Amino acid sequence: MATGLVTAKPSRTSSIHGASAGDIPIETRHYWMRRANAALFEVTGNPCPRQAFGTVIVNHTAGGLGELVCIGANDIESGNPTLHGNSPLLVKNKNVAHHQESGETTAIKNCSAILTDPHGPYKLSGHEALRAWADLTLYTNAEPCPMCAAAIRWSGFKELVFGTTIQSLRAYNWKIMTLPARDLFKYTTELPAATTAIAGGVLANETDPYFKWQYTRGTGCPPGCKRTGSKCQASALGGTAKPEQRQAAGVHWAWLRRGA
Repeated sequence: MATGLVTAKPSRTSSIHGASAGDIPIETRHYWMRRANAALFEVTGNPCPRQAFGTVIVNHTAGGLGELVCIGANDIESGNPTLHGNSPLLVKNKNVAHHQESGETTAIKNCSAILTDPHGPYKLSGHEALRAWADLTLYTNAEPCPMCAAAIRWSGFKELVFGTTIQSLRAYNWKIMTLPARDLFKYTTELPAATTAIAGGVLANETDPYFKWQYTRGTGCPPGCKRTGSKCQASALGGTAKPEQRQAAGVHWAWLRRGA
């Protein structure tokens, strides 16, 4: 369950656009957190990558469950040490457009391009895109590092919602920066962007398995994977999946349809 939404108060009055945090049912939060887990396979072709950080960016002002804008997954293995966030891809008509960029900071750059693409679904001006962040919620299956949390706060997202906490990552023996996003946000009160609310620990019982197996002995594998020695590997399509197979993942992988 969520630990609750908190907001870092800005130094001056600012508005939060769209529905308030309290208007979002917990079932909707769970749906999008499961979607963040599913993004791992859709982006990487592997349901259990070692760096298992998955993200979706959602517009809840669209009504209903909300509108999916981008999905993404970690790509630190590319060799760039800043890419340990998420790499959103444009999602349109349930098909993933395969122009991948990586890293949570690059994710924001990529989504900016999506929002301002004159041939895309939004066609916003630069000024309109800057204002649009205040309507968007970023769901990630684990708490972002201080670098990525700062980028999220600078962008002015309406909400940051994450599953596995930094405290849990430490308990699972991940070597990470230990500053929680909530504490970092306390130092952002002078930013011109509107406030960013935080919900942590959302559906952690389902996100934790994606982060336990790497450095904790005796743990099981995430859905869609099986243990081979010290590794969790895809039990079917996995990392060999081609783009068209990734698009068909909702048909071939029952766990991706969970909560749909």
